[in-house]
Amino acid sequence: MNRKKNKEIQDLISWENWKSQDIHDLILLAEKIKNNPSSYANTLMGHFMFMIFQKTSTRTRVSFEIGMTEMGGKAVYLDWDKTNFQLTPIQYETAYLSSHSSVIVARMKKHEDLLKLREGAEVPVINGCCNIYHPCQALADMFTIYEDRGSIKGVKLLYVGVYNNVVNSLVELACIFGVHLHLVCPICPKEVVDNKMREKLKENGLLTESLDLKQAIKDADYIYTDTWIDMEFFGQKQYKDLQEERVKIMLPYQVNQEVLQNTNAKILHDMPIHLNYEITKEVVESPRSLILKQASNRLHVQKAILDFLI
Repeated sequence: MNRKKNKEIQDLISWENWKSQDIHDLILLAEKIKNNPSSYANTLMGHFMFMIFQKTSTRTRVSFEIGMTEMGGKAVYLDWDKTNFQLTPIQYETAYLSSHSSVIVARMKKHEDLLKLREGAEVPVINGCCNIYHPCQALADMFTIYEDRGSIKGVKLLYVGVYNNVVNSLVELACIFGVHLHLVCPICPKEVVDNKMREKLKENGLLTESLDLKQAIKDADYIYTDTWIDMEFFGQKQYKDLQEERVKIMLPYQVNQEVLQNTNAKILHDMPIHLNYEITKEVVESPRSLILKQASNRLHVQKAILDFLI
């Protein structure tokens, strides 16, 4: 099959080409599934999901695998290094996997490899994280805000940290949900930033960018931070210089008790957490922290995504 000719397959690579109503419906579906999981226990019976992971993972793997299982389907995990993906064009291996599955979740290091993988797929492909986007995480973030407030529109969300794949996906969904996103990002790698979506958010009057954390934090409803260096590189000797450089730049932007003195904002973090770098233990474990709820909500959002696409 020529993938380009099949318009019926819908993927989740990023949120850019998704209908606004479908994204809103996913939030409501996640709420229904969370509140009444037994009603969806057999929804995906008879369906198989392949999980192709090139990047390390805890929450993405667990939430998708449990989610598929609890909805009656089967999940098969594939460690990239223990497959033949490295020996042949990616799309050929994906075409084979499509013959035995209803959906593929791929967690890739490079966005361009994710697109190659999608090209060979005859079933929906879900981006479980790449270097440019993390769409499932961002939807779980919005669902957590929705659950906490009862609505999303008009929320003031402050992201402080390195501009990364999560930020790109937050920018996309901020456009959809009418969230005012304030970015405090001292480090913005050019190869990561999605300028197209950032400009769109700015045109809608929903984007503020600054480096004044103390000022930015004053009117924030939620403060979101993330690791300063990709989790699979953290602590590795070959990335020591990069880590030291980033810590030096980013340490003044650490989310700690002192920073939070002049705000009632709640705390978000997509995990894994590097304590005493981007955030302190006291903040993670404070009553204002929604971090564990945010992580737990990945399950309900993944279920909603699987149900919608399959």
